[in-house]
Amino acid sequence: MKRTIPLLLLFACGVAGAVDDALVLRCRALPDTASRLACYEALPVAPPAEQRFGGKRLERKVDDEPAAIRSTVRGRLDGWRHGTQLTLANGQVWRVVDDIDAVLPDLVDPAVRIERGALGAYYLQLETNNNAARVIRVR
Repeated sequence: MKRTIPLLLLFACGVAGAVDDALVLRCRALPDTASRLACYEALPVAPPAEQRFGGKRLERKVDDEPAAIRSTVRGRLDGWRHGTQLTLANGQVWRVVDDIDAVLPDLVDPAVRIERGALGAYYLQLETNNNAARVIRVR
């Protein structure tokens, strides 16, 4: 029973779904209680939902992802076209996949909103005007 308590705590916290099963089994096999607990505590934790926003959805549901995020584009932005990569203040990098070019007044660190659309699409919209583009997350 003592061996299953840390594992049950991981499941109760919802962290175990984000951890590789092999890592959990490796910790479970440790005979010493202190080293087993240290192993469980060292398991990687899933990043916050906002950091996962727009990432690959291999085995997770979209339900745990927010409907939109707000951030700023780092540096100057004078427009975009197909293939333009935009780096946000939160570290995410998004690429424009629309064929529509946008020419903008020279903006510095403009605020943007990226929202989830239908069929897995994502749209980046400037908060200063109505310019928007379909984007995909690169990193």
